[in-house]
Amino acid sequence: MTIKHKFALRPRPNIHVEPAADPRLVPPRVSRVSVLQEPVLVLNATYEPINVTAVRRAVTLVLKGVAQAEEHNHREIHSAREAMPVPSVIRLLAYRHIPQQTRALSRKNILLRDRNTCQFCGDVFPASELTLDHVVPRSRGGHSSWENLVACCYQCNNRKGDRTPEEAGLRLARRPRPFTLHTSRQLMRLLGRQDEKWRKYLFD
Repeated sequence: MTIKHKFALRPRPNIHVEPAADPRLVPPRVSRVSVLQEPVLVLNATYEPINVTAVRRAVTLVLKGVAQAEEHNHREIHSAREAMPVPSVIRLLAYRHIPQQTRALSRKNILLRDRNTCQFCGDVFPASELTLDHVVPRSRGGHSSWENLVACCYQCNNRKGDRTPEEAGLRLARRPRPFTLHTSRQLMRLLGRQDEKWRKYLFD
């Protein structure tokens, strides 16, 4: 009777309160997303830095035999069969001629140029939490161009509405300009200060 009474009083429900929020189910999914979006330095076959891409694209190039990893991150990504070190720097195996011209105008390149930073409030956001804003609204004759598009958070975008920054009481962090190869290299150097594995390819 005493043994049964002790088992009946044990607070077993308190031990099993959290299985629905099992942490083993959540962190891997969050980790994979963040790792695949991390920046990777791309070198030409001559070891000249030419671009910054995401881990997802870098891994694809390596698996296709188009590039090889020169430096690795401290993390790994896992498939059903094996684990692969996350590349930090990759090098193209065939030389690519890089024309001296601006990049294609796209949402991705606008966010890259503006470093995922809202050009009105100055805060940094994930790409999914940013939109593009026409500095001069299209209703006022503004064009979709490098000089008239900026990264913008949704709060600032709603505040600005169909007005100019001055009319909305907002100020641009910097004047938008085309994303040239020179701009790209400036960005590489900025990111290189945060990843020591990039430094020997970017700084003399």
